[in-house]
Amino acid sequence: MTQNPSNRIWIYDTTLRDGAQREGLSLSIEDKLRIARQLDQLGIPFIEGGWPGANPKDVQFFWQIKEEPLQQAEVVAFCSTRRPHTTAAEDQMLQAILAAGTRWVTIFGKSWDLHVTAGLNISLEENLAMIADTIAYLRSQGRRVIYDAEHWFDGYKYNSDYACQTLQVAIAAGAEWLVLCDTNGGTLPHEISQTIGKLQTKFEFAVTNEEADLPKLGIHTHNDSDTAVANAIAGVMAGVKMVQGTINGYGERCGNANLCSAIPNLQLKLGYDCIPDPQLAQIAQVSRAISETVNLAPDDHAPFVGRSAFAHKGGIHVSAVERNPLTYEHIAPEAVGNLRRIVISDQSGLSNVLAKARSFGLDLDKKDARCRQILALLKDLESEGYQFEAAEASFDLLMRQALGQRRSLFALKRFHVHCDVGQAENSSSSALATVKVNVNGKDILEVAEANGPVSALDAALRKALVNSYPEIANFHLTDYKVRILDSGAGTRAKTRVLVESSNGQQRWTTVGVSANILEASYQAVVEGIEYGLLLNSYPMVEITCALKGAEEKILSC
Repeated sequence: MTQNPSNRIWIYDTTLRDGAQREGLSLSIEDKLRIARQLDQLGIPFIEGGWPGANPKDVQFFWQIKEEPLQQAEVVAFCSTRRPHTTAAEDQMLQAILAAGTRWVTIFGKSWDLHVTAGLNISLEENLAMIADTIAYLRSQGRRVIYDAEHWFDGYKYNSDYACQTLQVAIAAGAEWLVLCDTNGGTLPHEISQTIGKLQTKFEFAVTNEEADLPKLGIHTHNDSDTAVANAIAGVMAGVKMVQGTINGYGERCGNANLCSAIPNLQLKLGYDCIPDPQLAQIAQVSRAISETVNLAPDDHAPFVGRSAFAHKGGIHVSAVERNPLTYEHIAPEAVGNLRRIVISDQSGLSNVLAKARSFGLDLDKKDARCRQILALLKDLESEGYQFEAAEASFDLLMRQALGQRRSLFALKRFHVHCDVGQAENSSSSALATVKVNVNGKDILEVAEANGPVSALDAALRKALVNSYPEIANFHLTDYKVRILDSGAGTRAKTRVLVESSNGQQRWTTVGVSANILEASYQAVVEGIEYGLLLNSYPMVEITCALKGAEEKILSC
């Protein structure tokens, strides 16, 4: 990374405050601390921790983060300007901010006269006094201040003189940063550029970090028009030096500027310095880790960091990417810690099979007749309802079967599932599963009870195998999906089951298809266990195939 001071863009993360306002997202103290440390390791210079005093959770967060300080990031406390018709020194809300003990404080105030008169029901002059008094008081207490000008672009659109007055009093009171907020998310990129250009004719702002006597501009954008990242980039190109946003774009309504897109675009495409390059190569991992922490499924199709961001499905695309990745990739996936993936489906060509084999560490040559056998089998099974695009672990096992490298760990003798459905008002349902498997020539019979048939079957199977394969104790199901393939057949319809499994470090997905939902589930669960053991490099003996009928189809191709 270059070290040109005029090229530095300060990244300000507000996942812990603005991001937490997303509907359905709730963070514990432990969650907030974990995310803060991940952001710190990513190299984010400013991390907004929350609003001390607004709730006990945020107060506790700032106490705990002082006990174990971050390595490089500044933790920032967030608050509004003082209440109307009082003084900042008397406002208990600001005392809680000071008690948080942060060096930096972000204060937001009203920029739009509509919000002042209709929202706060005060005069425009009182609002200016609130901004000036709050910032001056915090400065007198030794705090450095970032001023978030709420609704600034809307305020400028409807009353530009007053919007500029709010910035003027913030500068005079000692704010070091003026952050222009598109709080409603309705501004478009060309409006961002034009408005900032006009603003720079009225004020003098710092261009480099050495200009300590001049205020610096920042931008805070929301995604209601699906342009939050574009607006942030437009702001930077117009001269702002700070970009505020959240990991994965979390935030109220449609979210905030997604830092997982904004940072790579600014750094890799436009040459700005945001975070160190080694940390940029971790951003995909951080994105997924924070998704797990907030208990929201990662967006597979998110630019840069999504699982599908560098996935290639069409045979022509795969063939071209194999020759030169630039043909269908705008950056190297490794730059953001992502991976190129070749997707397997009924649209695949031979290039997909060869590339996928390499990704699984399998040595195949296009002249090998088994390649076309695999491709033919793939298309045949997909026509029956299998979906290997979503179940790559099953496809890996399928290829190993065709190559004679898939070995049997156990053989099912039979299984039986009994469901007891309660009829009384407060009664519960339960399921009892019995499985008989053969492991290393020994028959093992086990029984397990659970709240559903698939859960009971999974538990019984694990009990039968765990003594022979202790690693199974670390496996767990993380997702279970059922799809009806021919809905016109009613209850006789064929079903496809996708099971996602994990060992705590890796995730893999397997598939089963049958008119019997339990059989389909068993296929997917068994392959999930088999693939987990394959990842643990168990020695395996005797070739078999868990996909019903697949062995015969391979041999007949």
